Amino acid sequence: MSVGQIAAIIAAVAFVILVLLLAVPLIKLGRTLDEATIAIRKAHEGSAPLLDDAQVTLTTVNTQLERVDGVTASAQAVAANTRALSSLFTATLGGPLVKAAALSYGLRKASQARRLKNAPPSKRSTRSKRSARA
Repeated sequence: MSVGQIAAIIAAVAFVILVLLLAVPLIKLGRTLDEATIAIRKAHEGSAPLLDDAQVTLTTVNTQLERVDGVTASAQAVAANTRALSSLFTATLGGPLVKAAALSYGLRKASQARRLKNAPPSKRSTRSKRSARA
């Protein structure tokens, strides 16, 4: 055996050892990929009922939103009717009520002035001081 043949045998043995050392991590990586594939498959199988339930929930929510839309439209109509009624009340009774209040205020002031004018002088001075303070 020549030196070249011995070197070739050593190189072949080293190559076999290298292949064996690299085969272990590759086998572990293959197992990990198999486990990941199984986990993804289970997650996919579990997500189908979840997505079906989500679809049912969305349908129910849409139904409820349509009902709320109807209630909102009714509330808006009630608000518009109330606004119109308030406007009508103000136009019909607001002016006369203000005039009646002004008339009663004027009559009260005139009555007070007349009482002060007809009162004895001692009462006039005390009342005029009180009204001056107010």
